[in-house]
Amino acid sequence: MSDRQQLIERLVGVSSSKINYYTELKKTIDEMKKKNTQLEIINEVMRSFNIDMSMDAMLKNILEKLRKIFPLKRLSLSIFKSGKLILTNVYPRDYAHVDIGSAIPKEKSLYWKVAESGISQVYFVNADDRETYTEIVAFEKLSLREVLVFPLYGKGRIIGVLSLGSERQSAYDKEDLVFLQQFSDQLAVCIENVRLYNEVLNSKKEWEQTFLAVADPIMLVDVNGSILRCNGAASSFFRLDGVEAADYTLDNLLYGEQMKEESPLYETLKTKRTAYREITMFGQTICEVHTYPIINEKDDMYGVIAYIKDVTEKRHFEARMMQSGKLAALGEMAAGVAHELNNPLTAILGNTQLLLRKADKGHPSHELLADVLKCSKRCQDIIRNLLTFSRQDEYLFQTCSLNEAVEQVLSLVGYQIRQSHIDVKVRLDPDIPLVDGSIQQLEQIIINLLLNARDALDETARQNDKKIIIRTESSREGVALSVSDNGPGIDSKGMKEIFHPFYTTKEALKGTGLGLSVSLGIAEAHGGTIDVKSEPGIGSVFTLRLPVKKDPA
Repeated sequence: MSDRQQLIERLVGVSSSKINYYTELKKTIDEMKKKNTQLEIINEVMRSFNIDMSMDAMLKNILEKLRKIFPLKRLSLSIFKSGKLILTNVYPRDYAHVDIGSAIPKEKSLYWKVAESGISQVYFVNADDRETYTEIVAFEKLSLREVLVFPLYGKGRIIGVLSLGSERQSAYDKEDLVFLQQFSDQLAVCIENVRLYNEVLNSKKEWEQTFLAVADPIMLVDVNGSILRCNGAASSFFRLDGVEAADYTLDNLLYGEQMKEESPLYETLKTKRTAYREITMFGQTICEVHTYPIINEKDDMYGVIAYIKDVTEKRHFEARMMQSGKLAALGEMAAGVAHELNNPLTAILGNTQLLLRKADKGHPSHELLADVLKCSKRCQDIIRNLLTFSRQDEYLFQTCSLNEAVEQVLSLVGYQIRQSHIDVKVRLDPDIPLVDGSIQQLEQIIINLLLNARDALDETARQNDKKIIIRTESSREGVALSVSDNGPGIDSKGMKEIFHPFYTTKEALKGTGLGLSVSLGIAEAHGGTIDVKSEPGIGSVFTLRLPVKKDPA
C-alpha cells in the first residue's frame, strides 16, 4: 500500500474502525471463553462429585478449573456438624489456617458471619478500612490479599461456607460474583446429596454388619423357599462355606428335602404369620426355628426371615435338672423307706443272733437261722448303700475310686440283674488310679449303663447266654469303665439319637429317655465323656472315660 493510500485511510477513519472492531471481537471471544469455562466448572462439579472420589481430589479439580478465569491460590470448605463450623477440607493441603477437622471459633469470625447471615463477603486483607476478624492473622501468614466467602445452601438451609483466597486483588464484577454464588450453591447441593447417599449407605452397612454379627443363623428366603441371603453363622452352621446358598431351600437344610407341610416355612407362607418349630438336626443337634413373614405396603408377602437357635445345651441342662429333681425325690423316698426297714431289720438281726446262741449246731434250725442272719446282713448292706446313694448333699468332688463305685452299684442292682438270667462278669483293674469326682454321681452313670444293658438283653429272644461285662482299666489318657452286653445292638439312626434328651426305645412305663443324656452331662462335668460302639445283632459297649486325679505340684 502506498503512503498516499495510507494517508487517505487515516483521514477517513478506516484504520481506526478496524482496530476497534478487532478489539471488540477479541473481548467478545474472551467473554465467551470465560462463560464456557464457567459452564465447564459447573459441569465438573456435577460430574466429579461421587462417593468414589475423595473430597480433596474434587476440590483440586475444581480449583484448577477456577484458576483458568480467576487468580485463586486457595480453596477451603467448612461444614456445620452438631452446631459447630468445622474446617473439613483445604486445597492445597498445606494452606490450612487451623488443623483440618477443628472447629472454627465463632467470636469475630468472618466465616461465621457469612454462615449466619447467608450473605457472601469479598474481603480485602490489606485494606485500610477493613473489619477485624480472627482469620486475618492466618490470611496474612498465607500471603492472601483477597478472600471471597460464600454461604453453602443445601435444601433451604446453610450447611457451611466456601472460601476462595487470592494473592492479589482482582476486580470481580457483578456477573463474576453471581457465578461464584451459583457455583457455591451447586457445590452445596452436591455435598448434601453425597452426605445423604453416605447416610443411606452407612445405614445399609450397619444393618448388614448387624445381620452378619448375629451369632445365630439368620437367612432371607423367598416365597419358593430358596435362600437369598444368609449370615456367617448360617454358613458355618450348615457348612455352606464355598457353596452357593441359593442352590438350597430352607427345608432342604432343615429336613434334607423340599418344602414339607409341617415345616415352619410352609406355615408362614400359608398364614402370613410367625411360625415356630423345634427340630433335631445332624443327629443330635436341637434347634428352635422361627420364621417371620416379610410383607410390603400392599400386604403382599415377598419373603421370609428364618431365625435358627441351637438349644441343645439348654435342653440337656433342662433334662439334667429334671432328672436331678426326680433323683432327689427318689433319694428322699428311698432314705425314708430305708429308715423304716432298718427298724424291723434290727429286730430280726438281734433275735436271730439270740436264737443262734441257743440252737444246737447240729439241729436243722441252726442252718435255717444262719441263712436268715446272712440274708438280714445282706439287706442291711443294701440299705446302707441306698442311704449313701440317696444323700444329695454329698455331691461334692473328692478323691474316689471307680472300682468302689462299681461294687456299691452291684450291691444295689446286681441281684435284680442276675434274676433276669443275665451272667454279670466283673473285671476290675486293682491298680486303677483314683479320680476327682462325686462317687454318688459316678454311681448314677454306672446304674444307668447297667440297667440299659439289662433292658437291652430283655429284648433279645435268647433265654441263655446273656452276658454283661463290667471292666475298669487305666491308660495314658486317664481311666475307663466299660459296660458291654451281647444284646441286639443299636442301629445307625439310634446311634445318632441315644444321647438326645427324651429319646428312648423302651415302653412308656420303662424309661424316660433321660438316662444317657444325664449320664453324659455328669461325665462332661467330671472332665470326661461317654463313648459308644455297637453292632446290630452283636451287642453294645458303653465306655465312661475320666481324667485321673492330678497330684498337687
